[in-house]
Amino acid sequence: MKRALLGLAATVIAAAGSALVAAPAQAAPLTPVPQLEVTRYVGDWYQLAANPAPYNIDCVRDTTANYTLLDERNVRVENSCTTITGERRGIVGNARVNDTASLHVSFPGVPFQDSLDGPSNYIVTYLADDYSWALVGDPSRVSGFVLSRSPVVDDAAWQQIRTVVEGAGYNSCLMLTSPTTEGLQEIRPLCTV
Repeated sequence: MKRALLGLAATVIAAAGSALVAAPAQAAPLTPVPQLEVTRYVGDWYQLAANPAPYNIDCVRDTTANYTLLDERNVRVENSCTTITGERRGIVGNARVNDTASLHVSFPGVPFQDSLDGPSNYIVTYLADDYSWALVGDPSRVSGFVLSRSPVVDDAAWQQIRTVVEGAGYNSCLMLTSPTTEGLQEIRPLCTV
């Protein structure tokens, strides 16, 4: 078991290094959706896939986000996951709406992310009409997250997700799936789903 976990960690670390080149150098900055109704966007989201990042390298299952509206410009952000050791860990922060679907997410005590104000680092670049799933990331595509209201999606939805991810300029082979207890059970490149 320990060897399998170390192997998984090595795979994720290698992918994290590759994620720095997740988008073509000539790709235009990530663009936001034309309209975001924050009151519909708040609530629970399950991470179905993401570009690997150092801050969530130990998250191996059931990565979630809960957004709660504080006022017209601020949303409470609570991210949590099950770690490689089986424990739940989380962090609470703030998302400040800069412009329609562009937000600045901050977390107290996290270097370079502890200021409530700042440039947009959370762009909602795709949002299903029914707000059932979304693709979000930063303008340069170093980060990227597929979020869903449900921890389970069918094969047709996975194909749509991959198409949207690639259409937004992400490399779907560098974005990894995020296992959920009820859904996909393994970490693998999105391009293989």
